[in-house]
Amino acid sequence: MKGASIWLTTLPLVDEGYAIPKNIFWDLIRLRYGWTLKRLPTKCECGENFSIEHALTCKKGGFVSIRHNSLRDITANLLTKTCKDVCVEPLLTPLTGEEFNERSANLSDDARLDIKARGFWQAGQLAFFDLRVFNPLAKRYANQNLKRCYEINEKEKKRAYSERVLQVEHGSFTPLVFSAMGGMGRETTKFYSRLAETLSEKTNTQYSYMMAWIKRKIIFSLINSVAMCIRGSRSCRSNELFDSLDRRNPVVSENVSKF
Repeated sequence: MKGASIWLTTLPLVDEGYAIPKNIFWDLIRLRYGWTLKRLPTKCECGENFSIEHALTCKKGGFVSIRHNSLRDITANLLTKTCKDVCVEPLLTPLTGEEFNERSANLSDDARLDIKARGFWQAGQLAFFDLRVFNPLAKRYANQNLKRCYEINEKEKKRAYSERVLQVEHGSFTPLVFSAMGGMGRETTKFYSRLAETLSEKTNTQYSYMMAWIKRKIIFSLINSVAMCIRGSRSCRSNELFDSLDRRNPVVSENVSKF
């Protein structure tokens, strides 16, 4: 997708978070060309066979949540610079008998979205956003092109929340869909284009520079999360260490527990 390879032409600036360790860089290059990654485990800690497809979706260890939350926080932070009433994970207004056409609409009283902001698309209007990072290597997308994958995920988000936001919250709803390998859906691209436009006007910066800076933040967050999902440890090594300390030296174990 356009812009997904921007990390290859970015200077490795440490202060901006653009510096990629050597081992991660070569992992990303191998993924890009479909080459086999080296020194991967045969089994995941969850018990399944380990593969790139499994690593990007396995929920054990919390890496999938970290990937999602990182993009959410980056986006919310940017919105605070241009909008009012920005809120992360806002609860939706509980329903009082409202009915929706979509069968898959979320009717829960505890339903919440990822971000709320006022005045993004229209002055004074509430805008709600919900993020999803999908794994393009998943089996459900085996016979779909990448453009179609984005459309599938956008439609699923809209069926769940769009009608409720329009009728109950009287706001707008925008699904923000990303590929775990980099790239954005059509509506996500429009959102960040609008965000870059408002930020460039406020900071007196060229739109092209602002858009490129935002894309870099997004892409580097995604590629770092890919590396974390593949190479991150899902085992509880600290518990094993404390157990061994307890068996070998009760005094050391007691000091560790006090600390």
